[in-house]
Amino acid sequence: MKKFLMSLAIVSLVLSPVLGVAASSPIKGNLRIVIGSKSTGGDTYQNASIVAAELEKKLGVHIKVDAVGFSAAVKTLDRVGSRGNTVMFFHDMAYLGNLYGVNGYDDIFSKYIIGPIVSTNPGNAYLVTKSSPYKTVQEVIDACAKGEKIRVAIQPGGVSEIGFSAIKNAIKMKAPGQEANLVAVNTGSQADKNQVLFDGQAEMIYGTVQGNEQYTRLPADDQKAMRFVWLTTRENTLAQANPEGMGATSREDLLKYAEPNMVVPMDENSNFTFDKEYFFMYHKDLDPKIIAAIDSALTEIYAEGKIQETFKKSFFIPELLTSEDAASYLKGKMERNKKIIDAIK
Repeated sequence: MKKFLMSLAIVSLVLSPVLGVAASSPIKGNLRIVIGSKSTGGDTYQNASIVAAELEKKLGVHIKVDAVGFSAAVKTLDRVGSRGNTVMFFHDMAYLGNLYGVNGYDDIFSKYIIGPIVSTNPGNAYLVTKSSPYKTVQEVIDACAKGEKIRVAIQPGGVSEIGFSAIKNAIKMKAPGQEANLVAVNTGSQADKNQVLFDGQAEMIYGTVQGNEQYTRLPADDQKAMRFVWLTTRENTLAQANPEGMGATSREDLLKYAEPNMVVPMDENSNFTFDKEYFFMYHKDLDPKIIAAIDSALTEIYAEGKIQETFKKSFFIPELLTSEDAASYLKGKMERNKKIIDAIK
């Protein structure tokens, strides 16, 4: 079984005539699902593989998963998608990258058709060392508001930066002008972020429950020992996880780091939460019958209930919104996150 690392990926689904795809099927020839990571293992790759395995059985197709990176994924979609043999699978960075002005990230809502949402990762987290004076995200906000400088290791332009932006906005709300005390340390992989914390070059890092929970079990005197201070997920999302949680940390323990126990104000009336959600994207000229066929297959898969168990075993939350509902939902989510980004410019 392939190893799974945290990142985005490319999935290639190749329809095989020997599997007996019905002649009336709107999907003809080879179908590729491209996802934008060069890693053959992380949360996106794992979610893609789970969905691909079920689609393989439901559609009667052979599915291969390849990792090529975001740039190559969108170029492939743009080049061959109109012929009906390429679709894309990605997550929130698809629109966050554009909001943050990252090179190569276009407005997906004008350039592509948004397909169904299939799952959620409730594991987005921020961590400090166990020796840190900060026990909660509220203490981080208060410290910056009082003039303390806190460095945070993130990868710019995506899901790690949006939580950072939300904390900065909360500091600005509490003490205008003091938000500059929250400083981004821009890094690459999760391993890079971890190393920055180990080396004392940052006081807090972005991480994940899946990738960093192991470090929270180390003794306090270990240089690599970490402590969660915030999970960005919505309470009702995390509550759907299996009771055993992840590793040696139960769902009940993880809920202590999420709302309403950990609160990052977004405005006077609401708090910031964020779930990393995975969805399909289609070329704007893709045959509507193909879009409908994928929607229909996924609806049947989720109705059967087996895929939900598979997702939860890997600490992901199954979620299905068909194409029409997903587009409206993600546009609203984008606008909500845009307010955070605009507020701290």
